Amino acid sequence: MAIMTNFFGALAQVVDLVLSIYMWIVIARALISWVNPDPYNPVVRFLVRATDPVLRPVQRLVPTWKLGIDVSPIIVILVIMFLRRFLVGILFSLSHG
Repeated sequence: MAIMTNFFGALAQVVDLVLSIYMWIVIARALISWVNPDPYNPVVRFLVRATDPVLRPVQRLVPTWKLGIDVSPIIVILVIMFLRRFLVGILFSLSHG
């Protein structure tokens, strides 16, 4: 039983870390969208490739407002925050209970 307890505790920490890192990647992508980034820059290309699979479906569901504001990064960050609270919380409760 101690093996499962440690497994779920470690899994919760890894999931929390991965979601936290991905949230910062989405934030970085949103920040570089405010300027005119060089599309051939390797950092810009990484940020676009890492976030497009998640941001594109949200952009199709939520159209940009008349002001031209893309709210998809905000929605993705809120979903990540929910997953960190809900999923990681469940994993931690499995490890303690």
